[in-house]
Amino acid sequence: MTDASPLDYLFSLEQHGIKLGLANIRTLCAALGDPEQAFRSVIVAGTNGKGSVAAIIDTALRASGLTTGRFTSPHLIDVRERFCVNGHPVSRMTLSDLAESLRNVISDLQRSKRLEAPPTFFEATTALAFTLFRRSDVDVAVVEVGMGGQFDATNIVTPVAAVITSIDLDHQRFLGHTLPEIAFEKAGVIKPGGLVVTAETKPAALEVLRRVCRERDARLVEAPQEVTTRVALRDGVTELELTTPRTTYGPLRLSLRGRHQVANACAAVRLLEELDVLTPLPSSIIEAGLTTTHWPGRLELVKAADHRWVLLDAAHNVAAAAALGRYVAEVYPNGLPLVFAAMRDKDVAGIIRALAPHITRVVCTSLQNPRACRANDLADIIAVTCPDIPTTVHDSPGLALETAWTAGDVVCAAGSACLVGELTELLAQRVEPSDAPTSRPR
Repeated sequence: MTDASPLDYLFSLEQHGIKLGLANIRTLCAALGDPEQAFRSVIVAGTNGKGSVAAIIDTALRASGLTTGRFTSPHLIDVRERFCVNGHPVSRMTLSDLAESLRNVISDLQRSKRLEAPPTFFEATTALAFTLFRRSDVDVAVVEVGMGGQFDATNIVTPVAAVITSIDLDHQRFLGHTLPEIAFEKAGVIKPGGLVVTAETKPAALEVLRRVCRERDARLVEAPQEVTTRVALRDGVTELELTTPRTTYGPLRLSLRGRHQVANACAAVRLLEELDVLTPLPSSIIEAGLTTTHWPGRLELVKAADHRWVLLDAAHNVAAAAALGRYVAEVYPNGLPLVFAAMRDKDVAGIIRALAPHITRVVCTSLQNPRACRANDLADIIAVTCPDIPTTVHDSPGLALETAWTAGDVVCAAGSACLVGELTELLAQRVEPSDAPTSRPR
């Protein structure tokens, strides 16, 4: 790949797949001068809600006047989305320059045999993010774990605090097949003597987090404890009053949709309250994080130019699908047609079972991703799992969306971040975000 452009080289590393372990990333970052040590960091782990919590924390810290970095994954459309400084994606030129420098370092490490194996795409992008944040002289970086925690490439940082959101079954091939096993992997971000805030409430997972904190002399803040909430859903938007041991926030309207965002908001607030080591944050700043955060593709309702609606959600596991189903049940009680796509390693049957009571029909589609399940295969799984749901197939996501719209003016699209990205890009010229849709569009 020596003749490839720097960004093409970066994407070529995807061929190395997923590899958990810290040896490569430590060697790579050491050769780069340990950029992860140049700034303070907050690390965010969990199964669902990581991106939302990271975005809320980043928004609030920026509102306080700090210079922030934010590293998240996956991206929806453009890889630059993964690397943000002060809320703005890295420029293509800067990303290309950093990728070229990284390629040279990797080449030197491989020639000298100091690198055990070629880095994965995620290892390379993690090192690139840390280098960008050092170059940008950020005060703090909010770093989202890619998968797991203990052996995730992001876990070479020594954070001022960690957040662990909800824990559910996902990536079982790599993380384990039971909730305690997965919780232990997530708990790998807990550092000796550190601080961790968690939104988790399930006893099997919570006991693992408590045990690891005891063993590592870390302080655990269980976000729901000593907290009261008043929640209402109006026109699809969550209204919240949140009282913590320190103060009361709101009433306010969360910028991120869904009742499940209350748990994410609570975790972010409790973390922000504890970040005195960075800067004292008044309640108005924390409220800004709750009310102004934009996190695309997560229960994002967009309006097409011809007055049709699309509810985009990156739900890709059973727990996320259940949260989406609860939202649809409350806001669209008659159900919605669903455009659906998923990766081959996902629990398609479980996702469809979670959504089945809330969808009127399914249009399966294919994605431009080698890991994606074929539309016909998805339809076969649905036929066995939920034979009463009308199901059709269109390999083109655009045609799938048009077909779903024949069944209603509001269509849900879910199952994969890749699907959300492809539809977002496809509709870019004819959709606009809407903050105040009616709950019963015609």
